[in-house]
Amino acid sequence: MGLPHADVDCCEDDMTVDYRGEPADKSKTGGWLAAGLILGSELSERVCVMGISMNLVTYLVGDLHLSTSTSATTVTNFMGTLNLLALLGGFLADAKLGRYVTVAIFSTITALGASLLTLATTLSSMKPPPCDNFRLQQHECVVANGRQLALLYAALYTIALGGGGIKANVSGFGSDQFDNRNPKEQKKMIFFFNRFYFCISLGSLFSVTVLVYIQDYVGRGWGYGISAVTMVVAVLVLLCGTTVYRYRKPRGSPLTVIWRVLYMAWMKRKLEYPSDVTQLNEYYGAKVSHSEKFRCLDKAAIQCECTSGKEDPNHKHQTATTVTQVEEVKMIIKLLPIWSTCILFWTVYSQMNTFSVEQATYMNRTIVGSASIPAGSLSVFLFLSILLFTSLNEKVLVPIARRFTKNSQGISSLQRVAVGLVFSMAAMVVAGVVERQRREFAVRRNTNISVFWLVPQFFLVGAGEAFAYVGQLEFFIREAPERMKSMSTGLFLTTLAMGFFVSSLLVSLVDKATGNRWIKNNLNNGRLDYFYWMLACLGVINFVAFLFLARLHEYKAVQYAVDGSVGKEMSVYEDQRSGEQQKEEEV
Repeated sequence: MGLPHADVDCCEDDMTVDYRGEPADKSKTGGWLAAGLILGSELSERVCVMGISMNLVTYLVGDLHLSTSTSATTVTNFMGTLNLLALLGGFLADAKLGRYVTVAIFSTITALGASLLTLATTLSSMKPPPCDNFRLQQHECVVANGRQLALLYAALYTIALGGGGIKANVSGFGSDQFDNRNPKEQKKMIFFFNRFYFCISLGSLFSVTVLVYIQDYVGRGWGYGISAVTMVVAVLVLLCGTTVYRYRKPRGSPLTVIWRVLYMAWMKRKLEYPSDVTQLNEYYGAKVSHSEKFRCLDKAAIQCECTSGKEDPNHKHQTATTVTQVEEVKMIIKLLPIWSTCILFWTVYSQMNTFSVEQATYMNRTIVGSASIPAGSLSVFLFLSILLFTSLNEKVLVPIARRFTKNSQGISSLQRVAVGLVFSMAAMVVAGVVERQRREFAVRRNTNISVFWLVPQFFLVGAGEAFAYVGQLEFFIREAPERMKSMSTGLFLTTLAMGFFVSSLLVSLVDKATGNRWIKNNLNNGRLDYFYWMLACLGVINFVAFLFLARLHEYKAVQYAVDGSVGKEMSVYEDQRSGEQQKEEEV
């Protein structure tokens, strides 16, 4: 069965082909049938990843007898790696493999990782001897050895590799099933993204309710086994739809362009700037006007024969990047200040996967009679909050903001991010207060307060994500160069990755700085509330930096060509509502 690859010959105005590499027949390929089969991969990935990450810390502490700080670091490193590897998945799809092949390969890898995790949590030889009351008698318990941890880590990072590849490509592959030039299919594409987000939320809710319950009360192996089977079914469903998909050939990765510009600028760093900027390679044919910022990168577009002795008169163009490529890299660099201030939000978010779940294990989780809530299931309030505020945002807040601002966007992308950062700071203040109260009752009154005291911090972080996630994604997509839209999604995902890694770093630094007094295996003997308040203080500093950098940010300029040259720059946004392109408006 032939699959489309890089050398598929296709007309320029319709890049979609069928599985044979022939121009796609729109009546037989694509549409909701193909998109629905693709959505199964994302649903399964969410079930697998969230079912692991939201309850993993309790397994590491309770079954493997790792310290609380080590367990939290393990979870955040796993999630950080998964989001970082999305760059690799996107690069492979753009550069060579295409989205279909990449999703199929990485879905198989995820299924393999989930199967390994099932073995690691089922085989008795892969766990240390059981130990009752580990948190109170940890010195009498045997900690998991290197061999046991090796299989666990191999399983986790195999899942991280597969999940990253799926995350980077499945939404793009799904949108490929609709023709953006056809008004009817364009409207369907908008509904596809709504359903895509719904699948993410549905998979997450299933994970933190059903799967977490099975893990805690039936067995870890059963819970992770269901995740493995789900991924295997997703792979089979994806393959069954091979003949009905529409494919796009790889056009090369933006990372290659970025690397080439940086490399050429470094190689030509000793050259003099040209006396006339019009001498730069393809200056007059540039799709983005030349700017004076980051002039050191302009050297990459200097036409010279400095890297070779060839006499070919065209060689000087081959050793120089174009002005368009240089300016696109400059645009990516200008996003980095805002990118850096978005990281801390995801550091706060990661606490919902780690310490907040660990807190729940010390609290009264009884509902009715002897029935109790699994500690990992508290995350259901996080996802319910996300869904609630996402709906309120579009149905209530944005229409109200439009009336006052006279802006069709209502709330700009950076304003959304700012609101999300405020919610994250409030969440850490509340989390610190609740932890202080929980510890006071546990230590001085020997009473466990209700686990529902944790709901506000989950609710606030979820509300923050509803604003920050949409705001960050919208900002990076709108402000990225037109030819680097996929790169902008990867850039957004790196903020998630760095947020989890920063959490791991902070836990390690706090452990060393406090002599392991804040974060202990037994939270009743530690001061986790201090750690939460530290995050709140860092959030305030980060918020001030964000406001400063947001005011300095220069929005992307859109150019139009006049007589073959770049004309007047206009700062505009393209706003799309209900599948119809609305009028461009100046910012």
